[in-house]
Amino acid sequence: MSLTGTPFLLTTVALVVVALVLPLALWGRIGGPKLVRQAARLLMLLFAQVTAIAMVFVIVNNANGLFDNWDDLLGTGDHVRAAADLGPDGTGGKNVGEAPKHPQEFKPASDKRMGPGVQETQLKGRISGVEGEVYVWLPPQYDDPAYKDKKFPVVEVLPGFPGSAKAWFGTLEVNTQLAPMMKKGEVEPFIIVAPRTTLLGDTDTGCANIPGKVNADTWLSVDVRKMVTDTFRAQERPDGWAVAGYSAGAHCATKLAVAHPDRYRAGVSLSGYNDPIGEPSSLTAKSPELRTENNPLKMLESAKTPPHVALFVSGAEADGYQGGMALKQAAKPPTTVQVTKVPAGAGGHGTAVWKRQVPDVFKWLSHQIKP
Repeated sequence: MSLTGTPFLLTTVALVVVALVLPLALWGRIGGPKLVRQAARLLMLLFAQVTAIAMVFVIVNNANGLFDNWDDLLGTGDHVRAAADLGPDGTGGKNVGEAPKHPQEFKPASDKRMGPGVQETQLKGRISGVEGEVYVWLPPQYDDPAYKDKKFPVVEVLPGFPGSAKAWFGTLEVNTQLAPMMKKGEVEPFIIVAPRTTLLGDTDTGCANIPGKVNADTWLSVDVRKMVTDTFRAQERPDGWAVAGYSAGAHCATKLAVAHPDRYRAGVSLSGYNDPIGEPSSLTAKSPELRTENNPLKMLESAKTPPHVALFVSGAEADGYQGGMALKQAAKPPTTVQVTKVPAGAGGHGTAVWKRQVPDVFKWLSHQIKP
């Protein structure tokens, strides 16, 4: 039974009802010695508590897109086939741009909570050694005959940790929010791409390449990117690409944009952090060296040539804002950083806050990414 499916949710609701009815019906009818009666009543109370907790967890999980399946929940999922040392640029010495095209087959997303138009595929990364699902939504103009020769800009969106690749569509409703805005010309008609980021069970990869462990950076910035340009009318140049994320995904988005100005022109961080220790379970938080190498602030400070990227950072005090201001102070042209402070009491570190920011984020992206 699917962790996020309606049947499982209804099962937890039914169990809660049973757990409430049992004590009412049997409390005074339990026979036997006093110790047996007390033990039976205790078990009924425990059963009621466990079922209530399970039901609340399922509702919260479905609402926030935390765990996609049982493997993600139990930390038993492994989406890494190999993790070779791919070198500083993460390509393993391969000229990705000249590689033959391999269009991917897509089908309508099976989870209807993601809204209309979302497609999904299972991708085997040819360079990263990672495999997982990728969701794609095409803008309203994509199938318009007037745009048949147009290549569209792309925004790659990343969830937090734990987090589901479905969350930007199902929880933040990015597609249903933006479709009418794109039709009115208020934002550019972006292709939106959401790849799996939970690759190693209950461990956050930090979206990094760590030989022998995982090549998450290459999965996101090389394999997924090439699949999109091979399959859809998507722009190939960095001027047509951006990456956005929230929480741990915000850290990833900033880091990927700063590390790869040859692949992305803009990065969006919603309630993120710079130091990987912001997510203690991250592989990149395990040593001082990894923390420095994967800290976008340190990367900006040590860059011989400032990267040609634009960053949008938002967050509350002590939840992304200060990190954004540090990035702004460290940035040198052509790097630009816009920082927005989320007011206290706006909703904290949660999807409701990030969902409200979607329109403004994509209006900003529309000024950064060339059509």
